[in-house]
Amino acid sequence: MHFYPTERIALFIDGANLYAASKTLSFDIDYKRLLALFRSKGQLVRALYYTALAEDQEYSSIRPLIDWLDYNGYTMVTKPTKEFVDATGRRKVKGNMDIELAVDAMELAEHLDHLVIFSGDGDFRSLVESLQHKGKRVSVISSLSTNPPMVADELRRQADQFIDLVDLQHDIGRTSSDRSQRRRPDNESEATDAYDPSDLVET
Repeated sequence: MHFYPTERIALFIDGANLYAASKTLSFDIDYKRLLALFRSKGQLVRALYYTALAEDQEYSSIRPLIDWLDYNGYTMVTKPTKEFVDATGRRKVKGNMDIELAVDAMELAEHLDHLVIFSGDGDFRSLVESLQHKGKRVSVISSLSTNPPMVADELRRQADQFIDLVDLQHDIGRTSSDRSQRRRPDNESEATDAYDPSDLVET
């Protein structure tokens, strides 16, 4: 993982994508350690976390995580999910945050040297290319270690640097002692979206 100490860095975290990757790799993200890691790599300007929320529910189990992140150095970008029934009669929830992430990345680019995108979604390939045309370095964090891989090949090829999430486990994973001592709201495996991830569709 290569960063220059003088670089202005911003993190763009696709919450659902990062959660799915870490869950598949069987470890929990410690968001305090994640922030500390990138603060040590350069000048961290912003850490943005994107997630859709089910507004029609009285209590969302992801709310403790959202609140913790909001108070501890992250900029939260949320929008309500939309529920619909597909042609087979199955309930689906739409909560894609790709547009919001892409717009923010393009708007903030002039203030940054290096953008770090936590997602393996191939739809971000053109965003990465556009940022590179602006003279920015772009790193993508996802995983090739899962079966199938969580990162699209075209996105991995386009990025200046691909970082496998499994290689960061030692630096940003929650330790077993942390989990056994107490339940903490910043642990996303304990505060997940209120809908079944298998019901979530990308649009």
